[in-house]
Amino acid sequence: MNRILKTGTAHLISLLSLFSMGNLSAQNETVETIGDVLLITIPATALGSTVILGDTQGMWQFSKSFLLNRGLTSGLKEIINKSRPFDSGGRAFPSGHTSATFQGASFIQRRYGWKYGIPAYVLAGFTGYSRIAADRHDGWDVLAGMVVGVGSTYLFTTPYQREHFELTFSASEGSYMIGFNYKF
Repeated sequence: MNRILKTGTAHLISLLSLFSMGNLSAQNETVETIGDVLLITIPATALGSTVILGDTQGMWQFSKSFLLNRGLTSGLKEIINKSRPFDSGGRAFPSGHTSATFQGASFIQRRYGWKYGIPAYVLAGFTGYSRIAADRHDGWDVLAGMVVGVGSTYLFTTPYQREHFELTFSASEGSYMIGFNYKF
């Protein structure tokens, strides 16, 4: 998993360096393209991590939160039907790119910890930025996408517990005992 995140981060840095060159129109197109790539990459990394680790419980948790996220995002888009910036269409609220990437990032953080979650959240945040820079959404659309994405994950996802670790606690008549078991 660590190698996957390092490789993804290296690719993003390469793409960001391309962003720093060229004219403003090309920069906005590059930013939008990076956001589109992250739309697939972050959730795929989250799901792929469950496969690599053999984390069947995590795979089900990801699947449930992913389906809830997509359902809520699509439902809110239909019900609210908010216009996009510069009258470039409707169904802007909430941002689907942002909700999908934040759902993947929050799954990684919630299931596997902040060590992996922080880079995932940074990339998800860039996706939200890319939607604003491309004039596809405003800040409210992106904020709503973040809330829907993170919220859908927190409903279903629990921290990853390796089967060979166990922490125990017992108390009786003024004495307390904490135990740590490791199964080989």
